[in-house]
Amino acid sequence: MEVKINREIRNYTESMFFGLSMRQFVFSLLAVGVAVGLYFLLRPHFGMETVSWMVILAAAPFAMLGFVSYHGMTAEQFIRAWVRSELIEPKQLCVQVCDLYYEALKDTIAFHEKEAYRRNAENAQ
Repeated sequence: MEVKINREIRNYTESMFFGLSMRQFVFSLLAVGVAVGLYFLLRPHFGMETVSWMVILAAAPFAMLGFVSYHGMTAEQFIRAWVRSELIEPKQLCVQVCDLYYEALKDTIAFHEKEAYRRNAENAQ
């Protein structure tokens, strides 16, 4: 008898139905429901190939939501974080240049520039 144990305990998910977690199973059912409903809604109006592509494109996001995980976040958590950071609370970064080296030597630089200007004026006469 062999029992599989994850190396990282936090990555453990319990299989509920057909080897899927409860979350994956619910989103799979939702995708199937959208696909079946859209198929019967669009079948009288479009050809079979067009309806099949529409059904696939409409059901794919629902199926994806159950299986996608990004940086330890579920798809809904990631979408919520993205909307919050990009749309609700976008940060404007204001950059103010502060050259500490120039500030420390500003007087010396000005003195040398005046000296160079004075020497050039003397040489020109």
